[in-house]
Amino acid sequence: MALNTLKNAKVGETVKIVKLHGEGAVKRRIMDMGLTKGVEVYVRKVAPLGDPVELTVRGYELSLRKADAEMIEVR
Repeated sequence: MALNTLKNAKVGETVKIVKLHGEGAVKRRIMDMGLTKGVEVYVRKVAPLGDPVELTVRGYELSLRKADAEMIEVR
């Protein structure tokens, strides 16, 4: 079964971060953006070609590349 990642979340959905995958600097950068375990993320929109994904996290707006969104496991 494929992981349910932020990349697969639909526009208008609110999901909760379960786990961050990835290593070192990449994982640190994602965490520095406020994307940490237990945080709820609202998917605002996805660009026409799917990259980037626009999110609302902790009351602010954030654009995230698909490659990064793929490393964030949600439910």
